[in-house]
Amino acid sequence: MGTLKSASLWIIIFLLFIVVFLHSWQGEQRTALTLTEFFQKAENKQVVSALDRGGVIEGEFLNPADGKTRVPYEVNYIQGQEDWVAEKLYGFGVRYEAKPRSNMMQQLLLSVVIPVAIFVALWVILMRQIQSGGAKAMSFGKSRAKLVNEGQIKITFDDVAGVDEAKEELEEIVEFLKDPKKFSRLGGKIPKGVLLYGRPGTGKTLLAKAVAGEANVPFFSISGSDFVEMFVGVGASRVRDLFEQGKRSKPCLIFIDEIDAVGRHRFTGIGGGHDEREQTLNQLLVEMDGFNSNEGVILIAATNRPDVLDPALLRPGRFDRQISIDFPDVKGREKILRVHAKSVRLDSRAELKVIAKGTPGFSGADLANLINEAALLAARKGHPAVAQEDLEEAKDRVMMGPERRSMILSPREKEITAYHETGHALVRALTPESDPVHKVTIIPRGRSLGLTAALPEEDRHNHSLRQLKNELVYMLGGRAAEKLRFDDYTTGASNDIHRATQLAYRMICEFGMSEHLGPRMFGEPSGEVFLGREITRDRNYSEQTAAQIDLEVKRLIDEAYAQAFSILKNNESKLKHIAEVLMERETLNGEELALLVEGRDLPPLTVEEEPAVEDIELKKAAATVKPLGKIPLDRPSEQPS
Repeated sequence: MGTLKSASLWIIIFLLFIVVFLHSWQGEQRTALTLTEFFQKAENKQVVSALDRGGVIEGEFLNPADGKTRVPYEVNYIQGQEDWVAEKLYGFGVRYEAKPRSNMMQQLLLSVVIPVAIFVALWVILMRQIQSGGAKAMSFGKSRAKLVNEGQIKITFDDVAGVDEAKEELEEIVEFLKDPKKFSRLGGKIPKGVLLYGRPGTGKTLLAKAVAGEANVPFFSISGSDFVEMFVGVGASRVRDLFEQGKRSKPCLIFIDEIDAVGRHRFTGIGGGHDEREQTLNQLLVEMDGFNSNEGVILIAATNRPDVLDPALLRPGRFDRQISIDFPDVKGREKILRVHAKSVRLDSRAELKVIAKGTPGFSGADLANLINEAALLAARKGHPAVAQEDLEEAKDRVMMGPERRSMILSPREKEITAYHETGHALVRALTPESDPVHKVTIIPRGRSLGLTAALPEEDRHNHSLRQLKNELVYMLGGRAAEKLRFDDYTTGASNDIHRATQLAYRMICEFGMSEHLGPRMFGEPSGEVFLGREITRDRNYSEQTAAQIDLEVKRLIDEAYAQAFSILKNNESKLKHIAEVLMERETLNGEELALLVEGRDLPPLTVEEEPAVEDIELKKAAATVKPLGKIPLDRPSEQPS
């Protein structure tokens, strides 16, 4: 009833506005002239214009006082005298135009009825939107959380692998919701909030979906960016509405994805204040642990930037549990691969354990992508099932991009790449305590012209000085092989030199591995939280110390290069033989490389493995290539690893 009264009031106001407008439009003051006066002014050349509307002549005449000012006039005459009036005016030389006056019904239709009809139609549409869909037109302050009912999400904890500790923590919360007395009988209270933090792709959102699939309680899901709008106060209003919905449905779970969008540090002092975001955060803090009790409402949040969150948000009583979700270890990677392999037809000889060992640093999302790429490759090749070779190729594809077989290397570049990669592989194979080589290839991938991949026997969390020095020797093995074979340098080792320099500086400045400088850290990270990353390092050492750091870095790199060159020099015949085999076969696996290092020959290529005719001709041409001269330094950025 109230809505009807409001609508009627607005319609009346609109009609009054139309009436006032018409009155002001038609009520322009005009000077009334008799027909005789009008003809006199026309004869005196004072009439500027004349518009005959059928019985009424309207126009302007010049004021006799100054002869410049235009005065609007109006003349009435008896209808039927139009021809006589027109003849008189033409005789006086007046610009005369006849235009019949529109009838009253037409004026009323154009000026009143149509605007009112449009207004009423818009009002009806507005009222329908307000009355349907929970006040869609006026829902700025309403929460946009999606309610997930039981059975809508099919993901359970069985579909999550590699994060066993996080699963246990969340399983306990689900169990608490199902049977609160099991925990409360000893005085324990359910946690109010759980923060899942970790690197992108590690499975934070997947865990939240598993909780929704396991819990038999209402589950509200929303993104952190859904709170903040351009209107001040909307975010705080949405937070209040979200928790009010939760209270009406308790016990329940609320999941906020990417909470760093709304939970960043307050008063950062850079970039100006953002009152709307801070108001939203303040309201979230109050709702999580304020005077009003929210028992039975558990908040689960996910972020990959816990360092930028406000400390008040992280304290116990708000987020009682903070669960770190890191990259899985080798066992976790194998479990994740098996979970995703359930949806594909896997060959019985495929070894997921080998793939798991060769993918250190892969996240759950990377491993899921690897299985999917392997299935696509197998389908493209017409295989009945996903074989080990499909998995290996998919791994290389995810790590470095697809093969660029269309990129034809010249014989000289192919020989450079072969010796470069052989230098890496041979140095690693002959260096004690190094990870075994898994694959060597000179097929271009992504930005790389070749690849030497090692297969760690186990995941490492600490690295000794000897291991890091071995890594430096391995990184510089390609450069040493180029120098030994061609007595020249190429740009192909630029990426190796970059990584070696970075590692050497970290060994000196972060890990304290310099005997001369001692266990000290040089350069403190200096980054603004508001910017979200460390952008500079505070220099807390003198110019003299900086020079000593440079000397220590140079010493480490020089020693590593000298050791790599010495290893290759003492095994020059093996270097040449392996490089020639690599140019012929393009790819060598770990077993084949081990046979070549031992001085044994490889079995001949099968028909399926033999390269194309053009590749054979290319290899024949490569056998006649002489040592290189100067190599231009403007080669593109495709560097061997």
